[in-house]
Amino acid sequence: MASFRVLRTKYASLLQQFAASAKDLEVLTSVSTERNSPAKTLYVLDSSFNPPTCAHLRIASTALLERLDPSSRLLLLLATQNADKATKPAPFEDRLAMMELFAHDLRTHLANTKANMASSEPTEEMKNIPSIDIGVTKKPYFVDKAAEIEACDFYPTPLEQVHLTGYDTLIRILNPKYYPPEHNLKPLIPLFSQHRLRVTLRPSDEWGSKEEQREFVDSIARGDMEKNGVRREWAQRITLVEGRAPGAPSVSSTKARQATQSAIEDLDWLVPENVRQFVLCEKPYSEDAKI
Repeated sequence: MASFRVLRTKYASLLQQFAASAKDLEVLTSVSTERNSPAKTLYVLDSSFNPPTCAHLRIASTALLERLDPSSRLLLLLATQNADKATKPAPFEDRLAMMELFAHDLRTHLANTKANMASSEPTEEMKNIPSIDIGVTKKPYFVDKAAEIEACDFYPTPLEQVHLTGYDTLIRILNPKYYPPEHNLKPLIPLFSQHRLRVTLRPSDEWGSKEEQREFVDSIARGDMEKNGVRREWAQRITLVEGRAPGAPSVSSTKARQATQSAIEDLDWLVPENVRQFVLCEKPYSEDAKI
């Protein structure tokens, strides 16, 4: 419990420094194995992390396991000015503390998975697990965040960004309302010329079936959406991947927050172990917090 509070205090101080600075993006810390290979590919998981869940872990781990090498890194990015989501209930310093704990959970998961695949020891595999950075940004919009990462002196150039998103985020990225003042998609041209999106399918009543979501990207490739400013070549920079296994329960930050109020045992499958311990000890989602 004392270590959790030290972690929270650390991030509260770092957040104050960041808020007072002229920077729009900063990497606050890294969870890594020492190595000298410069990053060539940066996977970016941009979320509210309220809290980090097993869904976040699955999205990140399946992407990283496709190409585990020393030239890859993962950035867990938290926007302190989010375009669509409120900052409550957990304060940013709690979320950042949980993000660091999540990074350790993720690295352990990757090492164990890799060891099982190679019949080796997890301690040996940990040496090849990508570094995970914890970052914050003042930019609320996707395209601006990508530009800030490009400009950030923490990473070498050139560097390909692979943004790990859900299908709902893809729809928002292609929505002109997020690109004032002209409200067209021209700001996306540099993004799709250099970087990629790895989009998790999310079938639902709101977003349609898997087939409908795949058809949406196919329609981009056919040029059906060029009249709306969506260029057909962008489809080549969008990779669709499966979400949770058929029959598996839905996992979300909302469900994790609700579990702290009504079904605490559900945290076992909703959030990774270190995050679960933080939630149980520090209670960032107390009864008077808004769910």
